[in-house]
Amino acid sequence: MARYNGSVCRLCRRENQKLFLKGDRCYTEKCSFERRGYPPGQHGQGRIKFSEYGLQLREKQKIKRIYGLLEKQFRQLFEKADRTKGITGSNLLSMLERRLDNVAYRSGFANSRAEARQLVRHGHFAVNGKRVDIPSFMIGKGDVVEVREGSRPVARIGGALEAVKRREIPQWLELDATTFKARIRDLPVRDDITAPMEERLVVELYSK
Repeated sequence: MARYNGSVCRLCRRENQKLFLKGDRCYTEKCSFERRGYPPGQHGQGRIKFSEYGLQLREKQKIKRIYGLLEKQFRQLFEKADRTKGITGSNLLSMLERRLDNVAYRSGFANSRAEARQLVRHGHFAVNGKRVDIPSFMIGKGDVVEVREGSRPVARIGGALEAVKRREIPQWLELDATTFKARIRDLPVRDDITAPMEERLVVELYSK
């Protein structure tokens, strides 16, 4: 599967916003965005004026990078959200939140979505008792995501659970850290997503 292999700190600087792509490092003074809070490149410190299209493109790129998707994956998910009853932008964000890699991250089993994606690919998680190694697997209401018994001693998972107090567990999730399980209380809605995102710009971009 294709994936981005470049510097993730560069992505935060490009979007002029801390995207928390490197887990614990983003909370320390080593964070590149804190040290160099301007876009990368030789013209990064100059004045930048975006057109309407430019604003729409930057918002799409930002949301893609937050959730770790490439263009083809993101476009397919948008088309699915557009076919689903309801508001397209809200549907899109809800589907992004329901991806297994994101649920693992939001539950506190990993320090970043990239780390969660790797743990999922290595088969450390089960959904409703069945092993799932597909990061894009869509979680539904009432599902239980758990760390498989043989994977519970993994240091990265234990360390992430200890540091989970840095992030707030969303209300649509119920975490039981002692049993390494997270239950989906309800499907996430737009109000549950606190990250600054303007999904309407993405809808406008793809509607052209």
